[in-house]
Amino acid sequence: MDHDAGLASDVLIIGAGLSGIGMACHLAMEHPDLRVTIIERRAAMGGTWDLFRYPGVRSDSDMFTFGYAFRPWHALDVMADGESIRRYVMETAQQYAVDTKIRYGLKVVSAAWASEQRRWTVNVLDESRGQTSALTCRFLIVCTGYYNYDRGHLPHFPGEEQFRGLRVHPQQWPEGLDYHGKRVVIIGSGATAVTLVPAMAPDAAHVTMLQRSPSYILSLPRFDTISAVLERFLPKALVFRLARRRNIFLTRLIYKAARRWPDKVRAFLINGVRKHLPADADMRHFTPDYAPWDQRLCVVPDADLFEAIKSGKASVATDGIARFTEGGIRLQSGEELQADIVITATGLEMQTLGGMTLQVDGQSRVMGELVTYKGVLLQDTPNFGCVFGYTNAPWTLKADLAARYLCRLLGYMHQRGIAVVTPRAPADERQEETIMGSLTSGYVQRGAPVLPRQGRAVPWRVLNNYERDCEMLLEQPVEDAALEVERADSQDDSAKAHSAALIG
Repeated sequence: MDHDAGLASDVLIIGAGLSGIGMACHLAMEHPDLRVTIIERRAAMGGTWDLFRYPGVRSDSDMFTFGYAFRPWHALDVMADGESIRRYVMETAQQYAVDTKIRYGLKVVSAAWASEQRRWTVNVLDESRGQTSALTCRFLIVCTGYYNYDRGHLPHFPGEEQFRGLRVHPQQWPEGLDYHGKRVVIIGSGATAVTLVPAMAPDAAHVTMLQRSPSYILSLPRFDTISAVLERFLPKALVFRLARRRNIFLTRLIYKAARRWPDKVRAFLINGVRKHLPADADMRHFTPDYAPWDQRLCVVPDADLFEAIKSGKASVATDGIARFTEGGIRLQSGEELQADIVITATGLEMQTLGGMTLQVDGQSRVMGELVTYKGVLLQDTPNFGCVFGYTNAPWTLKADLAARYLCRLLGYMHQRGIAVVTPRAPADERQEETIMGSLTSGYVQRGAPVLPRQGRAVPWRVLNNYERDCEMLLEQPVEDAALEVERADSQDDSAKAHSAALIG
């Protein structure tokens, strides 16, 4: 293990995806004097948008709310393709000069806090060279998302070894996969499946989306006509700000209406699908047995999924899998789907902290056993932030709020001469519910053991409520009795220089 003292940072950010780059940009704007380092395991920035390369990959939220608040999305596409989003992240990093702070190809293995030195030591592995090294920082911020980049969820199917065709998981999409003229079965009904079907249908012989149960699907226009008209009369920056506010309002309205009037929203969503399909369409394939927003809505641009179905190039089957056969999949009903390629869009494998271990003075900190403070700091963990976006709204809305709060916290620490901040929760605060709240999606249920828990009440309860989060994270005073603080001058003189305040 090489210990390079020259790599000491004030703030170390893990992850150079949408959240990590956003965090670094906020720091560049609010605290330009801080020494900031970003660690990224992959060879390029972009996170999710560098990893996923399957046909048609795109956002499942509108880009005016999915983009950064400080650098609004710059086009009139409502939902952008993956390459456009990756380029947007890269251009943002370059504009705020944080691209030079990234160290690529480093897998974070562990992080350990030492109270005596008031610093984190982060052990990283250079996977290309097999070399390990240690980096140190005063404040550690994890922006790794909530799923495992190495592999997706892949259940075992009876007889799968007999299948003579090709099986592909979207998370490991083979470069140059030729599906022209092939019969394709996509197992799944979530955002990935409804994206793949219309993307592959024009070139494949036929595409079948095989689902165990349906999802709610909402069609949105691909192009923002309202903003296009407004651009003729108003400055472009103002038009995009107005579009963002409008779409935040509409996103929140749909969610709140689904929680308050589930039957009415259910009827609205199903009728919206019905109008895009032929009169004789079997609506059983599009009628979930759960309430809206018990799982995430699937959003499709310009009804492209339904257009593919109407063209005859795609279809939906709702059934269980009995077994794989040599030539496809036999369903529990007895029907057999012929397939040359089976795509297992069966979901994510949940993972927190990018898989690294966390220790404080030799004691483990396990995410699934702790609550979060305001959804950003971690119980009993000093100088540690975790940027985690929304699951019931565009991810970046919450990631932006979390980054702004962390900047407020760092400014407060500097102004008050505070070196260490540690959230301390009451002994009976933790509940069994996770920070994902009421979502019943399969990946959430499978991943529950690794997710932080909910608390009984704020600030230990994650609200998943944009309006209330704005007030809590941006307007409430940073100073709080729940935050235990240590001042920079509270150690003896021999340690003072080693434990200076974050800025100054």
